[in-house]
Amino acid sequence: MTKVTTWATMSLDGYIADASHGGFEYLFQWYENGDVETPTADPELTFRTSAVSARHLRALTERTGALVVGRRLFDITSGWGGRHPLDVPVVVVTHSVPEGWAPENESFVFVTDGIESAVARAKAIAGDKEVGVNGGTIAAQVVEAGLLDEVHVELVPVLLGAGIPLFADLKIAPLQLDGPFSVVEGVGVTHLAYRVRPAA
Repeated sequence: MTKVTTWATMSLDGYIADASHGGFEYLFQWYENGDVETPTADPELTFRTSAVSARHLRALTERTGALVVGRRLFDITSGWGGRHPLDVPVVVVTHSVPEGWAPENESFVFVTDGIESAVARAKAIAGDKEVGVNGGTIAAQVVEAGLLDEVHVELVPVLLGAGIPLFADLKIAPLQLDGPFSVVEGVGVTHLAYRVRPAA
């Protein structure tokens, strides 16, 4: 069975994003705080992390077969220049296919009929590998639909005081998780993994 996981880098006080507040550059310093290089599909994007974090990133890349993201992230990144840095197909949840893009190509599939269809399509693409779900609104929709198996958090030692929480406005809260079943201590980041408890 194909696992569906979400991963997000977040502050100790639980925030993952929001450029309108200061300090968010601290969330991603661990991508550049070491001397072990981890290249990506983007020749201009190479992570330089601690050895521990490099092993973590490589394992993540190897086990991921497809991604599910929202239209907002797709637009913010300008479609990652045509190919996601993880070099896997991306299923984009959207109300309409962006202008100038085909509904489906080797890099992107645009799904307009909801999160369940997007996850099903990503599972078909991923085969026996995992489906990764970006954090935020999409992750909340996936967990509310009962389709999320694991939550992976890159916990950074900074307090931001404001921003967007990982599971903002979760309609099925409180939701208990099991674990952590994995704790990996990098430099400037702790990589944590939890299992989502099945609905009773």
